[in-house]
Amino acid sequence: MRNTRIGAGICLAIGALALSAPAAAAADTPAAEQTLRIHPKKASPGSKVTVTTRACGKETYGKGVSEAGGDFHLFGGDRPGVLVGEFEIPAGTGPGIDTVTVKCPPRIKITDIYEIVGRAPTGGVDAGFGAPADQGTQLAAGGVLLAGAVAGGVVRMRRRTAAAGA
Repeated sequence: MRNTRIGAGICLAIGALALSAPAAAAADTPAAEQTLRIHPKKASPGSKVTVTTRACGKETYGKGVSEAGGDFHLFGGDRPGVLVGEFEIPAGTGPGIDTVTVKCPPRIKITDIYEIVGRAPTGGVDAGFGAPADQGTQLAAGGVLLAGAVAGGVVRMRRRTAAAGA
């Protein structure tokens, strides 16, 4: 009975390895590198978008086109086999999905999408403490709380001193 359980466990382990081997082999194939990396995935009008790919292999040049940003070129990046290109989203572009297509010799063509969001926020962040004219009340309340904390510390220190002296 014990041998049957051990045998079943070994069969399960071998089966799991056998099933995972084709997936690992597929990840190592050049087809797994047929992707574009678009950064940022959510860009606002007026911002620059960077496109990176390894799909062109040993090529040192590629051409790209963005429906919103127009044509751009990809050149060799900081690592061998990596091409990098950049384009700017025009200021008047509305929100939506933009398609980027990259072509490199001999006949490689890959496409990916990213999102164009509304204008990037500008100005300071409102933390919810009210209008700037109300800062005097906030400072006074903070001062009272700080004075109470200091007074509590002084009383506690005097009690310890008195208890140690007795």
